Amino acid sequence: MLELGLDPSVLILIVGIGLTAGFIDAIAGGGGLLTIPALLSIGLPPHIALGTNKLAASFGSSTAAWTFYRKQLFNPVFWLWSFVATAIGAFAGTFIVDFISTEWLEKLLPLVIMATAVYTILNRKQADGQAVLPKADKKLTKQMLGQGLSLGFYDGVAGPGTGAFWTVSSMALYKMNILLSSGLAKAMNFTSNFVSFITFVYLGHVNWAIGLTMGVSIMLGAVVGAHSAIHFGAKFIRPVFITVVMVIAGKLAWQAWLS
Repeated sequence: MLELGLDPSVLILIVGIGLTAGFIDAIAGGGGLLTIPALLSIGLPPHIALGTNKLAASFGSSTAAWTFYRKQLFNPVFWLWSFVATAIGAFAGTFIVDFISTEWLEKLLPLVIMATAVYTILNRKQADGQAVLPKADKKLTKQMLGQGLSLGFYDGVAGPGTGAFWTVSSMALYKMNILLSSGLAKAMNFTSNFVSFITFVYLGHVNWAIGLTMGVSIMLGAVVGAHSAIHFGAKFIRPVFITVVMVIAGKLAWQAWLS
């Protein structure tokens, strides 16, 4: 295990990246695109970096989710089946990540993320629209299960952009505005982060010292980000969301196609 205290430059990097990632992730998702490369850059092996990132990310997503809940922008009872499906998906994805090829996913991911940005740009009315929960029926339950299993699985296998995927898919499926969709995204992102983290602990892939240090930093950034998103609303979230997903897409495209 790396001794964090022996190298002040590592501490500065971890704290700085954590604050920035927490702020961005609380608003639009995609903080993992900052934290995972940072963890790799200080010498953590890939699997340890992924597990440590899940520990750190759980701090930020839990803080953001709690903030949205306190502001009555998320109803945990209503989204019970989303919790269950997301947890199952994240557990399965994390467990099999060592046994599947992710090469195809690396090629496809930039296109999918770009599509989320285009969708958000072209659907301004929906993003600014309904501030009410969808009607509870069998169709809604099926949507919750499908969305939770697929995005939970994705977060367990890879992770970049999961919060953004939750936000845009929730707007499409449930016709909710971007603020309510963001609240749901933060809660489900925490669920998949935490379940994946516990699974990584079982597999022995977590550096606790670095994960906790980065986690506290992410948590502080998430507090500011979540309150900013709630205070300024869709007019603030939409441009940040679009900018973040386009940056994520560009970074992943460069890594997958050009590097």
